Amino acid sequence: MNVEVRQHFAALAVAVARNRDQAAFSELFDFFAPRLKSFLMRQNASVAEAEEVVQEVMVILWQKAHLYDPKKSSLSTWLFRIARNRRIDAARRQRNGTLDVHEPLLLPAAPPAPDDLIESADREQIVRIALTQLPAEQVTLIQMAFFFGQSHSEISAATGLPLGTVKSRIRLAFGKLRTLLEAGGVDSAY
Repeated sequence: MNVEVRQHFAALAVAVARNRDQAAFSELFDFFAPRLKSFLMRQNASVAEAEEVVQEVMVILWQKAHLYDPKKSSLSTWLFRIARNRRIDAARRQRNGTLDVHEPLLLPAAPPAPDDLIESADREQIVRIALTQLPAEQVTLIQMAFFFGQSHSEISAATGLPLGTVKSRIRLAFGKLRTLLEAGGVDSAY
């Protein structure tokens, strides 16, 4: 690659870094993507793996072009080094496909504490009692929305009520529930 071409690519990378220049990025993508793919396939990457790594490299170019220093290397050297490193990382992940059994995200959630279960049951009971103090049509709408997971539109279609009426009745029911629960105005033998 001659000096003029290298300088041209460096200028395009600077335009991507400074201005998010899509035309510059497109030109770089069109030139480097097929070359990177060929390079990776010569490194025994499958077509799909090579394409995936190329996509990663081009995303890095778009997001981190500001890290490229034309004084240290040509853009092609920088991109091919990134591609090589990504390929090595992918090969390592593939070889080490075992899961870490101690990974916190893979561990089951701890069972709730007994006092949390009691508090939850108490809250449920209080809410159920408060629901009995609402008009039946509001209770039905709340059940459809929150117990059966229906959207307001689905409730409107099922009940024949206008969508605005469904929304306002649910909002009204929540207002009444909030008032009952905050004021402790739940009538019960509880």
